Amino acid sequence: GGWLLLQNCHLGLEFLSELMDTITTIESMSEDFRTWITTEAHPEFPINLLQSSIKYTNEPPQGVKAGLKRTYSAVTQDLLEVSKMPQWKPLLYAVAFLHSTVQERRKFGPLGWNIPYEFNQADFTASVQFIQNHLNDVDIKHGVNWSCVRYMLGEVQYGGRVTDDFDKALLNTYARVWFGEHMFSEKFCFYKDYVIPKGKTVEDYLQYIDQLPVIDTPEVFGLHPNADITYQTNLANETLSTIVSIQPKDSSSGGGQTREAVVQRLADEMLEKLPPDYNPHEVKVQLQKMGAIQPINIFLRQEIDRMQHVISRVRTTLTDLKLAIDGTIIMSEELQDAFDNMYDARIPKLWFRISWESTTLGFWFTELLERNQQFSSWLQDGRPNLFWMTGFFNPQGFLTAMRQETTRMNLAKGWALDSVVLHNEVTKMMKEDVVGPPPSDIGGVYIYGLYLEGAGWDRRNSKLIESPPKV
Repeated sequence: GGWLLLQNCHLGLEFLSELMDTITTIESMSEDFRTWITTEAHPEFPINLLQSSIKYTNEPPQGVKAGLKRTYSAVTQDLLEVSKMPQWKPLLYAVAFLHSTVQERRKFGPLGWNIPYEFNQADFTASVQFIQNHLNDVDIKHGVNWSCVRYMLGEVQYGGRVTDDFDKALLNTYARVWFGEHMFSEKFCFYKDYVIPKGKTVEDYLQYIDQLPVIDTPEVFGLHPNADITYQTNLANETLSTIVSIQPKDSSSGGGQTREAVVQRLADEMLEKLPPDYNPHEVKVQLQKMGAIQPINIFLRQEIDRMQHVISRVRTTLTDLKLAIDGTIIMSEELQDAFDNMYDARIPKLWFRISWESTTLGFWFTELLERNQQFSSWLQDGRPNLFWMTGFFNPQGFLTAMRQETTRMNLAKGWALDSVVLHNEVTKMMKEDVVGPPPSDIGGVYIYGLYLEGAGWDRRNSKLIESPPKV
């Protein structure tokens, strides 16, 4: 009648089959017996054991209100009164607010953190313990050492998990703005209507937390209002994608045309428009004419090789898919995935792994044609005056090649690659106005295709401006 807890079972997958056999074949078992398993998601986890189990997940609560409520539900009255210092209770609430904030920013993806971090209850507990110890040792005459508090929170307790410099700067900004003598003034607030309550009991704090808004504006976390639109859009796309993926895979659609006929017609159209393969000999000859050892041409060769890989994979998949639909060959798992995704206008996983992101299959295939057009024109007609930078597989490699080329052109002036830095200037020209490369005394290249997220561009004054909130 006892309970058995097996932790981190993804590290011992061989034992799970034996466990399943033991549980299912045992002749007598107490009704009170339970087996608990903790595991990370793993593709080789035994599916029979997974399907026969009741699954639980422990996710952080959504929103500042829910996060604070969860935190203070675990705070005891003894913890609230552990220190007689007047700064203790406000600091405890401020750390709890910081804890909820750093967790809630994760839902905004790269807008929230450049790298997703697994902040958890241990970070909050360690921070609270540090604050408690610091107040116990504080000199009443000198007061709280705020530099120490900010450093411990921004660099050690929460910052210890952070590996990105910009994310570290963000954490230190929270610590600098929210933690100081100013936090005890009547005017202090994290954001309007988000203040530090004054209470004597845990119940007082919980009552205040219950009055907070259920839905938080992104500005509470220091984000632009448009960040919420991005989050809601991604959430809706993910939900709709899940709904589409679990739809019945019957053989006919609403219009009477079978799934096989729809996919076969689409495969025929894509094969008809698909560019021809690059001829390795012709590519070599053309590159030699342009200067095969020039950095920018070496970059072009690498891009063409990757584009050829994509074209070959697409052609092979479409050809095999048509044969599988006709029954000539067996429909493999990869072909089945391509079949289902093409019918749903999504990018097959086989193609996505070697290419680029796009919203739909149609946009993806159009971009394939446009990317290929840039490479083939560059190869046949010579170096273009204007480069579509977002159409490259490796834009950083393009910038590096351009730096190398510029450095070699200025070797007589004593330029060294390590000391050359990129300088960007946004011109007022439209794409159609570019009729030649930049002046030789300036060097560099003209590029287009970049876009801004969370900001606008003032063409007249050539400067960044605030992006108006979307509606």
